[in-house]
Amino acid sequence: MPTLWLDDIGADDLDVVGGKAASLGELTAAGLPVPSAFVVTADTYRSFIEASGIDTELFEAVDIDSDDSQALAAAAEHAQDLILETDTPPSVREDLLSAYDEMGDSDVAVRSSATAEDLPDASFAGQQETFLNVSRADLLDRVKECWASLFTQRAIYYRQEQGFSHTDVDIAVVVQEMVDAEKSGVLFTSHPSTGAPTAILEAAWGLGEAVVSGAVSPDNYVVDRESGDIEEVTVADKKVMCVRGEDGETIERSVPEAKRTERVLSPEEIDRLLTIGERVESHYGEPQDVEWAIDDDTVYVLQSRPITTIDEETAGSADAESGSEATNATAAGVADGGEMEAPEDVRLTGIGSSPGTVTGTVSVVTKLDNLDKVSEGDIIVTEMTTPDMVPAMKRAAGIVTDEGGMTSHAAIVSRELGVPAVVGAEDATDRLRDGQTVTLDGDMGTVEQGTTVSTDDDEQAEPDPVAQASSEHSPVKPMTGTEVKVNVSIPEAAERAAATGADGVGLLRIEHMILSTDKTPARYVEDHGERAYIDEIVEGVRTAAEAFYPRPVRVRTLDAPSDEFRQLQGGEDEPSEHNPMLGYRGIRRSLDRPGEFKLELRAFERLFDLGYDNVELMLPLVTDAEDVLRAKSLMREVGIDPEKRNWGVMVETPASALCIDELCEAGIDFVSFGTNDLTQYTLAVDRNNGGVADRFDELHPAVLDLMSRVIGTCREADVATSICGQAASKPEMVQFLVDEGVTSISPNIDAVRDVQHEVKRVEQRLLLESVR
Repeated sequence: MPTLWLDDIGADDLDVVGGKAASLGELTAAGLPVPSAFVVTADTYRSFIEASGIDTELFEAVDIDSDDSQALAAAAEHAQDLILETDTPPSVREDLLSAYDEMGDSDVAVRSSATAEDLPDASFAGQQETFLNVSRADLLDRVKECWASLFTQRAIYYRQEQGFSHTDVDIAVVVQEMVDAEKSGVLFTSHPSTGAPTAILEAAWGLGEAVVSGAVSPDNYVVDRESGDIEEVTVADKKVMCVRGEDGETIERSVPEAKRTERVLSPEEIDRLLTIGERVESHYGEPQDVEWAIDDDTVYVLQSRPITTIDEETAGSADAESGSEATNATAAGVADGGEMEAPEDVRLTGIGSSPGTVTGTVSVVTKLDNLDKVSEGDIIVTEMTTPDMVPAMKRAAGIVTDEGGMTSHAAIVSRELGVPAVVGAEDATDRLRDGQTVTLDGDMGTVEQGTTVSTDDDEQAEPDPVAQASSEHSPVKPMTGTEVKVNVSIPEAAERAAATGADGVGLLRIEHMILSTDKTPARYVEDHGERAYIDEIVEGVRTAAEAFYPRPVRVRTLDAPSDEFRQLQGGEDEPSEHNPMLGYRGIRRSLDRPGEFKLELRAFERLFDLGYDNVELMLPLVTDAEDVLRAKSLMREVGIDPEKRNWGVMVETPASALCIDELCEAGIDFVSFGTNDLTQYTLAVDRNNGGVADRFDELHPAVLDLMSRVIGTCREADVATSICGQAASKPEMVQFLVDEGVTSISPNIDAVRDVQHEVKRVEQRLLLESVR
């Protein structure tokens, strides 16, 4: 039969109805309040493509190299057109419409239920389509669009990356009574990190899509299931909600002012949800992640899946605790169980820029062709790291540089990789020699000869700063009205960054993807062609966009000073500048070289075509509205509609801060403070000059005044504000920004959890002050 009702299906029907539908059938059989639904079976989809004769052409169309972006786009378009332009068989059409009529004359939700969803080793979540508020007239078209979504660019690419054959994956479609929810959310029946009997509820106004997609920060309720006590309530500022529009489409609407900070769930509603959650968990025999909705005082279960993070998180926490007790000693005496000599006097001091203590063998790198000598676990000692040193940095146990500060390449990348680092040690490359054993303390900023004394007999791994920070706080991500994102310098750090629970990426630097090729953009295009250059950017950004999807990933266009380009192949054509930080970089370079800039923009357009609608475009080092308008014109030239994509600018010059009105009028969606540059330009302090490092102060009243003006103006213009500079990790800066009403804060990876808790503390203080 083309359709089956939920009453007739269960876990044994996974291959026929897909994971989502099978779960809903199980819940229905258990007597839980699941909205009425029928399923267009996977067999119906398969018979549709086979009976119509499009199956052979369909699978041949997608048999391509998924890394070839143009071929991937063409394959996806052809495959979807084949399905959408083929008529639905009369028998299927009649059965679907008859089932719809039997359910009642009301709008429905049409959701894909692929036969490869929610597998233990591959999650296909978000790959296929969901349509809400679908009428009878649109039902058949929406079902075909669900079928066609099996062949979007993202879905084709993901299946090939995971090793799935396109011919082995079918798709069913759930057609379910639409719940026009007044409130909705998610319930974790047990603690999602430890498995403890602590329930976590998230709730917001309207349809659940706003919570699931991350469009709104929901209320958070923590309940002790054994006692029934509500241990913690965090009421968020719920700015938006998803509702049904007048034309039946699901739209995003501002929450009425009076309800933004109103508590969503009453104690009685929490009790009802917990009772239902316990029934779901009892049915499946394991902790569950339950999506729910409340409409007209009736609670509905929309979906349930097992919580899969408990064992991993518990193990990770245990590792972090054990790792925090000792360093990674590698001397032969330790390996043999012998005693270690006490460390000698400090050899070098610098700036502790990435936390952790580690012992290893020195590998001095004075030029790029020395990188191959860096072995796993070595301590790299170099004058200054560059993007093309990242592969070696990933092998290293620690980094020491002669130059640089907390915002240098070495400092930023080391923190993202979780590698301890000391920067600005001045003469490390002169005083240290290959083969020496040293101990590096990334907290104290010291480098000592020899090893440190371990408190355990066994060697133990150095703690990951992210895991260590997480172990110092509750493992539950604090719910905050102010979003807490994360900075990512290199795509390789994306998965580690995503594991912090950040609300997205506030800054992904594009220059590291380009400079790591060891060629200037002009030379790379000359040697490999425009398409290869675009592919370099697409692949780098896609790594982060995939890791965070659907959370937003804000990507900054090229911003590298000329001195960095001069070190690359083709660098002889770069200008020689006395002060590169004040020179040919950022949007200035982009607008002066529109051909190269358009290739970057074409990479963004390719990403949008691939379905990465979470990618946002950010322009660096703008001075005034003229910069923005010229860039906006170039965006349109490559096919990017500025009205349909989220894009904005960095505010890192005093000029851009003082011209913020004009920038907002130019049509931007957000601004992001680059406090590293804003501070150095405001105070006339070179941030890479150790001689004046003590005068570099992001909390200087002049800097804060500029930021305050920008936030106030942007709030009136409905333009989001963020910060992605080094200062975002400082508690004093967090307090100032939350007080001022900033939209989001984006610290470095190791500081995310600390910032989340600091934001929550400040927001709670403000809430208390408002009611006292």
